Amino acid sequence: MVEAAFVETRLPQQKTVDGFPFPSVLCPNPALEFDLFRFTDAIKQQKPRLEHRLRSSGAVLFRDFPVQAASDFNRAVEAFGYDELPYVGGAAPRTNVVGRVFTANESPPDQKIPFHHEMAQALHLNFNFFFFFFFIFVPEFPLKLFFFCEEEPQSGGETPIVLSHRVYERMRERYPEFVERLEKHGLIYTRILGAGDDPSSPIGRGWQSTFLTNDKAIAEERAARLGTKLEWVEDGVKMIMGPIPAIKLDEDRERKIWFNSMVAAYTGWKDARNDPVKAVTFGDGTLLPEDIIYGCLRILEEESVAIPWKKGDILLIDNLAVLHSRRSFDPPRRILASLCK
Repeated sequence: MVEAAFVETRLPQQKTVDGFPFPSVLCPNPALEFDLFRFTDAIKQQKPRLEHRLRSSGAVLFRDFPVQAASDFNRAVEAFGYDELPYVGGAAPRTNVVGRVFTANESPPDQKIPFHHEMAQALHLNFNFFFFFFFIFVPEFPLKLFFFCEEEPQSGGETPIVLSHRVYERMRERYPEFVERLEKHGLIYTRILGAGDDPSSPIGRGWQSTFLTNDKAIAEERAARLGTKLEWVEDGVKMIMGPIPAIKLDEDRERKIWFNSMVAAYTGWKDARNDPVKAVTFGDGTLLPEDIIYGCLRILEEESVAIPWKKGDILLIDNLAVLHSRRSFDPPRRILASLCK
């Protein structure tokens, strides 16, 4: 009875968007006895149906399944069969826990993490031989994100999510000229990194862990493959990313999406080295209008859904379709993550 393993339920925080629940919430069939093996086996056998649900809703929350520890979560992620995407070029400080499982952003609990698509500002490039003489450059970023609640927070700490096509539609309606400039010029992101990680900062990943080397020449080579320029400064390096498109076409769903870290950079890339106002500009180098940035933030908040974490929750996100963030919280809270192609 694998086909009956997953039962859809409703939570008060959910929304209905374009006729679909956001996010979709699945619980175990109460008529079945569930253990981790049955859960992972059901994932494998019902993967096409789960992916169809993900395509329709943009995010799927698995609740009350027998997933208690990081190793359980790792087995659940592996059951989906997606290729792992190494976390190279991202800004968040993270620690590997087991297998393909890492901690989520380890910045202090009093800090909010603004809405963003994972690694939208870090353009990965695959070098593929095309015919005999040409290389094509294919942008690569996580297509799917998994989050897992190993320990729920005392209060707060939700991971709000929002559908990116709704953000694009509302931004285009409210700020058409601004969106037109974004589509024309894209965005440039600038971040200053130290050598080592700074756990006090939400963007505190140092250049050595960002590029997985302590050799500056190798870091420059790997940065170039990410479409990124490095300028070495006295206590670290200035990392210049872009211009990078801020609006993308979701070809599978045939709609434009808001795919960028504009609000996150402008409102959240602040620490001892970084000034958020200088962290992101139009692709032609001109500054962004502050009032529109905060107008976009209001749209993100209005469209978002924030479901309180419960121990054992697994949240699967389509990174093209959905932006995510993090609210401040009272410890303890331990959320783990895995990035997939």
